[in-house]
Amino acid sequence: MGPNDDDYIGYVLSDVARLMRTVFDRRVRELGLTRGQWLVLTRLTRRPGASQTELADMLELDRASAGRMIDRMELGGWLERRPDPVDRRIKRLHLTPHARGVHASLWKVAEATVDDALAPLSGKERRAFERMAAAVKRRLQVLTGDDGASSGGEPRARGAAAS
Repeated sequence: MGPNDDDYIGYVLSDVARLMRTVFDRRVRELGLTRGQWLVLTRLTRRPGASQTELADMLELDRASAGRMIDRMELGGWLERRPDPVDRRIKRLHLTPHARGVHASLWKVAEATVDDALAPLSGKERRAFERMAAAVKRRLQVLTGDDGASSGGEPRARGAAAS
């Protein structure tokens, strides 16, 4: 098996992630969210009070692009900036009650997307797949020096793969 083979694990993993995002995007479109916005909701649910710079890192965006998205989401009533209690130059980002409610809906869609994607697997196969994928993720975090904070870092849950 080589890099020209569609069954090459690198291609398969990339395709699975892309296809799950595509299915999830289609399912959440009715909530009126873009992919960038649902990523912000997910990241701030995982890390409430993150700074704009921290959020930009989590989203793998430059600070200016993240700032524009934050501005739009603040105007739309999705999040609010609050002063940092220690450093007045920093604003901490928090979801509004409306956004937290929408996130709960997103989570249900994420769980359904994962369930649909893993439907061909038996319960035993699914649990084994989840353990193996988590082990690979931990190894990659060691290789990159990533403690999980830049990706949101909370413990993995059923719908985590879609967000």
